[in-house]
Amino acid sequence: MTEKKQKKILLLSFSAGAGHMRAAQAIEAYAARDDGTGLAAKARHLDVMDFVTPAFRKLYTDFYIKLVNKAPALWGYLYHASHDAPKDSSMQRLRRGIERLNTRALMAQIAAFQPDAIICTHFLPAELLSRALRQEQLACPVWVQVTDFDLHRMWVQERMQGYFAATDEVAFRMRHEGIPADRIHVTGIPIMPAFAQVPERVQCAQAFGLDPQRTTILLMGGGAGLGSLETVAARLLALDGDFQLIVLAGKNAAALAALRDLASQYPGRLLAQGFTSEVERLMACADLVITKPGGLTTSECLALGLPMIVNAPIPGQEERNADYLLEQGVALKAFDAVTLEYRVRHLLDHPQQLQSMRAKALALGRPRAACDVLALVLDDGRAGAALR
Repeated sequence: MTEKKQKKILLLSFSAGAGHMRAAQAIEAYAARDDGTGLAAKARHLDVMDFVTPAFRKLYTDFYIKLVNKAPALWGYLYHASHDAPKDSSMQRLRRGIERLNTRALMAQIAAFQPDAIICTHFLPAELLSRALRQEQLACPVWVQVTDFDLHRMWVQERMQGYFAATDEVAFRMRHEGIPADRIHVTGIPIMPAFAQVPERVQCAQAFGLDPQRTTILLMGGGAGLGSLETVAARLLALDGDFQLIVLAGKNAAALAALRDLASQYPGRLLAQGFTSEVERLMACADLVITKPGGLTTSECLALGLPMIVNAPIPGQEERNADYLLEQGVALKAFDAVTLEYRVRHLLDHPQQLQSMRAKALALGRPRAACDVLALVLDDGRAGAALR
């Protein structure tokens, strides 16, 4: 019997913002699994920014980072203005022309890999491939995974095989933009396989030297808008209440050193953690997460049933993410350090509300989103019709 040929899936993401990359990596991780599900595939993940000129990379990545950090209001304006701009406007035509001139190397890589299907976790490669399909320079189907709880019009491109939406509301917005209903699948946002099964709290807590019986708060990210990580951590530790605090400093060595100094002043109450590949195990120890409302991070929290306090959302997509989480009753919002203190105090004093938020988060979570996306792509959109 001839062995069935393994399909080749190409994943295209964009490194301005980690969420697009992590969504692609999650789908890639499921493709690499050979567990008898029939989903194994030869997957390759490419960052579009690896195939452009340095000037183009600087324009897209450095400009974006500077805007969201230094002039978030301006970024919010551009987000909404670009959503409303006609596709045939002179600015949009100029932007697309610049993109085509700087991504020829990417098209060569696609031709060399000869994928059976492509999944884009950012609108830029989807837009590039839409033109290639229109000009018959590409024959394989292209799918689009939206990575927020909102839909910006730039995600909507012609000739796409299908779209993956985080929620029914995002799917509704897709239909409103003219995408046929049979090409829309409500899967959630792809997260790593590790989040598909809730890690055992006691085991995880003991591995990190934490008390599994103690209320635990997890502070993630840079605390943007609330001050430095160590300042936020010190303010939280000064609150009344018997709780312990985990703070993730990522690759910020200075913040990690300051947090470890602070931990020495609060023995047994603060765990300062640098970059780690065990985020899901740290989340399993927590009762509450303080985080920016990125699509991927909040999807991970929902998968593990973690209530959130969201802070400093980037105007545009993160504001929409925060709105969704607040509407669903799984998060509160902190506008500044004073509000954060009030929110934490309130939830510590009202454990029944925390428990209600946890139940709602678990109900919303889609821990197997990446698996569902891969199954649909491998079966040309026929599998899992109930996900639409």
